[in-house]
Amino acid sequence: MRRHVWGPAVALALLSVGGPTASAQAAREAPPARTQPLPLERLFDNTAVSDDARPGTADFDGAGGSLSAQDLTAAGWTPGRSLTVQGAGLTWPRRKAGGPDNVRADGQSVRVRGRGDALAFLVAGTGGDAVTGTGVVRYANGSRSSYRLTAPDWRRGPLATKAVALPHINTPGGQLAEKARLYVVTVPITRGRDVASVELPRADDLHVFALSVRADRRDWTGSWAASTSGYTAVGPWTDRTLRLVVHTSAGGPRVRIRLDNTFAAAPVRIGSATVAVQASGASPRSTPVPLSFRGATGAEIPAGAQAFSDPLGFDVPADTNLLVSFHLPGTVTAAPVHTQAIQRSYVSVPGDHAAAATPEAYTSTITNWPLLTGVDVGGGPGSVVLLGDSITDGDKSSPDANRRWPNVLSRRLLNQDAVPRYGVLNHGISANRVVTDVYTGDGVSTSTGGVSALNRLDRDVLAQTSARTALVFQGVNDVRWGASADQVIAGLRQIAERAHARGLRVLAATIVPCEGETRCTAAADAQRVAVNAYIRSNSDFDGVLDFDAVVRDPERPSRMLPAYDSGDHLHPGDAGLAALAESVDLKLL
Repeated sequence: MRRHVWGPAVALALLSVGGPTASAQAAREAPPARTQPLPLERLFDNTAVSDDARPGTADFDGAGGSLSAQDLTAAGWTPGRSLTVQGAGLTWPRRKAGGPDNVRADGQSVRVRGRGDALAFLVAGTGGDAVTGTGVVRYANGSRSSYRLTAPDWRRGPLATKAVALPHINTPGGQLAEKARLYVVTVPITRGRDVASVELPRADDLHVFALSVRADRRDWTGSWAASTSGYTAVGPWTDRTLRLVVHTSAGGPRVRIRLDNTFAAAPVRIGSATVAVQASGASPRSTPVPLSFRGATGAEIPAGAQAFSDPLGFDVPADTNLLVSFHLPGTVTAAPVHTQAIQRSYVSVPGDHAAAATPEAYTSTITNWPLLTGVDVGGGPGSVVLLGDSITDGDKSSPDANRRWPNVLSRRLLNQDAVPRYGVLNHGISANRVVTDVYTGDGVSTSTGGVSALNRLDRDVLAQTSARTALVFQGVNDVRWGASADQVIAGLRQIAERAHARGLRVLAATIVPCEGETRCTAAADAQRVAVNAYIRSNSDFDGVLDFDAVVRDPERPSRMLPAYDSGDHLHPGDAGLAALAESVDLKLL
């Protein structure tokens, strides 16, 4: 096991505070009996959280380091707090600072109940590097399956995939201004079987704080979605109501919304929320209908977590604009956003105007989507998730017109009977790349290109409501910014492998040409061509959409046909986007 060296002052302090280290070691040498599964809390043998005034009461990493209870409170992660992350319900341990709050994985058998598509673990490693181990899921019918769990390190792991980052690390010698990370990691399980227990891996330095089965919401279909592309300064908004305009794909008789506090360091309070069909602008067709959250009118969303509204009987039309309004009673200076909405939404004067049936209170506009990441409808066949960059995001399409190629694809699905009328979830992010983070995934930033497709795959594809098929259309930004074809291919292959492991069908689209744009050099185009050759010829995907062949100029294949070019030579305009959508063989979905 790796052990951190804190320095002479900390070493002296550790000599004077030996209790937690000794007790943790004793527990490690004498693990509890595993013949009968026990609730996770009864297996806790390690203390990760200390009060800032008493840092010696915890020893998370075997060298005296611990998480700050005050930092956790500031993030909204208080003892016993329910947290929803990646669609999974977890509970932060109901333990006071200085008491055992996690288990070091050593093959313990944990009592877990539920049926779903994945296990969700709230974890961190403490060995300096990511820790990986293999465990076993046991089902009520006597069958079993194995899983592989990787816990990134609490001090060195990637910020792009963390659930929450805390600003300090406590040590017996003083508090360090260094980020501590906690992660939610999901692993696939056998669908349709009731989980009875989970055997943890045997892996040094892998700590488990919480564990649950993520329910497979087959009674919902994702109708609209947007990825969090960054965490940016907003407003500031104090006692304001946002009225966001979103466009449905599938319709249904019930609705729920999803709000995400991704990348945040502090909770955000939602005072109230409503939904309505748009008439025009900020005007609803009829009085907006209130939404609730666990029976309450509003919700507080901890840092890094999300909130689903309760199911509401509400007739959601397909292919229609909705108004989703929510009141922010506090002061919000920064928020997770999807920057390129290509759609005007509205901000009110002070007050709770979520239920307003007229537009007068909404006096200013925004062109991004803060906090709101999903709208689901009851029933339906499930969803197709489009993982892409600015072309999928709709950059250069007509504003307020819903002419992004995912919108056109959705209308095609609605107007046919050959395949199910899937919901279409647009998870394009302008400037996004397959293998490189444009936004680091932590802190307030002007960068809104998102974390890489690899780092957002779990959140933006695998955790999406009733996802059936993933369609990957990315890579042009990678090669424009110097990535090799081999790097992009390795990333696309990993996306396919991870999505297939969750039972998704995976399609890939070739990269369209962009000669004439500044960064689309001959060298970049050579890499693009090589990536496309891989996509067309390999068996990693269940189908290929040759978007390159659809929009390229036959006389000059390295550039787009002028009729499809928006004018910047990189993004298709409305006609080009429609051509992409019209070219999709719906049976591949």
